Amino acid sequence: MELTVLNDQGQQTATFAASDALFARLYNEALVHQVVVAYQANARLGTRAQLNREAVHHSTRKPWRQKGTGRARAGMSSSPVWRGGGRAFPNTPDENFSQKINKKMVRGAMACIFSRLAEEGRLVVVDSMDVDTPKTKNFANKLKAMGVDNALIITKEISSNLDLASRNLKNIWVVEPRYADPLSLIFFKKVIVTKDAVATLEEMWG
Repeated sequence: MELTVLNDQGQQTATFAASDALFARLYNEALVHQVVVAYQANARLGTRAQLNREAVHHSTRKPWRQKGTGRARAGMSSSPVWRGGGRAFPNTPDENFSQKINKKMVRGAMACIFSRLAEEGRLVVVDSMDVDTPKTKNFANKLKAMGVDNALIITKEISSNLDLASRNLKNIWVVEPRYADPLSLIFFKKVIVTKDAVATLEEMWG
């Protein structure tokens, strides 16, 4: 698979030979959807809590006598069938939303996503994204010259200058290959990968 190599002015200077296993795989929409949904579910936290019939503040006195009133039997007003009563199956803060997915599925989904990005022209390769000074303005000008305003940048190592220069830029996120996740790859308009990071990605997901 041949990937486009861009210079600092956003011009194509050459092509880069990459692994077909990672960048030329047939797209499997069902697999990508399942992995993305599982990834979102695994990041979900149990932040809601409801009261069961034990936690509801109600009297335990029997509302009326068992027989003779013509109404249905009732034991206490905290019953789930009563208005204001406790929930029968309440949500709890320790609720687990995680979904299990196999490593082979994740590897296949990542390969599908990278392949689709390369097919759509949203994936480009650069020699390096490092900067000489930790100045956000300088790094922003560099991205502007490349025609990039919304991108996930994957580099093998994040230098101190690059970290300081990029962290205040909106819609720009710089990560190492191990932190590239399916959601981020889909969300950003462009995915910029340095040449040394391509080898790491091929080793991880190829």
